[in-house]
Amino acid sequence: MAQIAILERKCTGCGLCKSNCPFGAIDMVNGKPELNAACKVCGICVKNCPEKAIVKLETKVDSVDKSKWNDILVYAEVSGGRLHPVGLELIGKARELAQAVPGFKVKAVLVGDGVSAYAEELRHYGVSEIAVYDAPELGYFRADAYASCVEDYIKFAKPSVVLVGATALGRSLAPRLATRFHTGLTADCTTLILRDTTDLVQIRPAFGGNIMAQIVTLNTRPQFATVRYKVMNPPVREEEASGEIVMRRIPRGVAESKASSVSVTPVPPKQSISDAEILVVGGRGLQKEADLDMIRELAKLLGGDWAVTRPLVEKGWTTNERQIGLSGRTVRPRLIITCGVSGAIQFTACMNGSDHIVSINTDKDAPIFDTAHIAIVGDLYEIVPQMIQKLKEAQA
Repeated sequence: MAQIAILERKCTGCGLCKSNCPFGAIDMVNGKPELNAACKVCGICVKNCPEKAIVKLETKVDSVDKSKWNDILVYAEVSGGRLHPVGLELIGKARELAQAVPGFKVKAVLVGDGVSAYAEELRHYGVSEIAVYDAPELGYFRADAYASCVEDYIKFAKPSVVLVGATALGRSLAPRLATRFHTGLTADCTTLILRDTTDLVQIRPAFGGNIMAQIVTLNTRPQFATVRYKVMNPPVREEEASGEIVMRRIPRGVAESKASSVSVTPVPPKQSISDAEILVVGGRGLQKEADLDMIRELAKLLGGDWAVTRPLVEKGWTTNERQIGLSGRTVRPRLIITCGVSGAIQFTACMNGSDHIVSINTDKDAPIFDTAHIAIVGDLYEIVPQMIQKLKEAQA
């Protein structure tokens, strides 16, 4: 893990580091530079310091014997009284990845109170082993306690890859585990590729979605990655159950947890655009907030839901819950119709798995047309009302 250090005895306070930093990560305090939370450890300040007062420190970790780490482990999350579907999607992807390395198997781990019942269901999805940590003290999520359980099984099974859903629970659990094993974690992966060397290529948008980064953990194990819901394909449920259920002893870390639950207030379930089978999306091409009405009307006539891109959320026209993109939701409907959407990678990376993509834009060179299955070059204010009218006539 790299860090930037400033050697005060050499620093003259010239301010070149601050002016050259592209992220605004350096503040001048009392004539001396100080790093803030925006630092990406890119090293530009190191190269531009004339006094060599800024250095990049590298923390090296001893390489592990990769041959001792095998198989792929999926954390199967149980929340809200159900098996979260992202766990099944990860199992589907894990089975696909395991084909790249002969002998690799897919395993799953369940943690919670009363989760044993869900282990039997997982046996229908091609998992070779399901480890279960079931105890009343695991009835509510405590990051340290849950991490102790998963850590215990990782030390026992030694999986080469660990996949966790990028849910609220998973985003808290995965980094704790990666820290305990002094290894890497790539969040919100959109593509995963397993090499025959057992190295996992983790692909995700970076720098605001302007590039697609390929990240590989070469020297440590396990390799951790989180994946959002609706990014991967779930496997087909098999009639015949297979795989072994192993009840694991609760580790000491659970009893030693200092966290406790004072009260629990259930959040009423909400309809999410991630679950919609049909979506109509409004983008920057909409001129005013009232124009969202025709987006909603078209969605209603199609029996679907509506969504927007980030610019409309920033304008305050709707909330983040309706946003598709890296800072919003990932969707995978059977049909998605985009209206006035340019097609920035931050948006397309979170909807390009849709079965049928229809895009309306006046610009024939709009990037969205590279993703769309059907491209309609034209004014959405002419095309969408016509679609609404045709649907009304068909229903009448």
